[in-house]
Amino acid sequence: MAREILILRRLDHPNVIKLEGLVTSRMSWSLYLVFEYMVHDLAGLAASPDIKFTEPQVKCYMHRLLSGLEHCHNRHVLRRDIKGSNLLIDNEGILKIADFGLASFFDPTRRHPMTNRVVTLWYRPPELLLGATDYGVGVDLWSAGCILGELLYGKPIMPGRTEVEQLHKIYKLCGSPSDEYWKKSKLPNATLFKPREPYKRCIRDVFKDFPPSALPLVDTLLAIDPMLSFNTISIEGV
Repeated sequence: MAREILILRRLDHPNVIKLEGLVTSRMSWSLYLVFEYMVHDLAGLAASPDIKFTEPQVKCYMHRLLSGLEHCHNRHVLRRDIKGSNLLIDNEGILKIADFGLASFFDPTRRHPMTNRVVTLWYRPPELLLGATDYGVGVDLWSAGCILGELLYGKPIMPGRTEVEQLHKIYKLCGSPSDEYWKKSKLPNATLFKPREPYKRCIRDVFKDFPPSALPLVDTLLAIDPMLSFNTISIEGV
């Protein structure tokens, strides 16, 4: 909780939840974090049979999500658990990134080992599933790509039940990593989960009915090599 408080105090952005204060209880010796009130979360709205997001709504939500993530990353904070239930929305349609319990500080110039036991399974990038402990902003961008695909597809795009099944779903949709990726990354679980036969990337075929403006962004966010996502995304284009 101390780390979460330090992180929240460093952040100040309209698309990041604001920590209003701290409340202590002398009776239970508990500490409570007080946040601004938000009515909905994105997962709850997406699950409602009465709600179908329009293309402008999806663009609006994604712009606010990526703007909030950009603010976090510029202040050396990795969110590490982007999913619909952690994206809160008020009655004005303003989206805010919330629940920083798994967030962590990072230094892009001086990497240090971090746990790979983060990010909810359906939104977890392949490098974490393969055991990476040296990673960066690509883990959050991958999760954002899963969110964008889910909003347009109407349901989660890679709902695996186990880590092995999750990797298989990633390979089937996004293609299996190249030989160069395996050699460069030197991931701990590479030999265990390297597919015997290569999978072809088929994002543009599976999601061919997505709006033309959204498909390139989905394709970029769901890059097997996270450095590709980091280098090519422009929030102003969302």
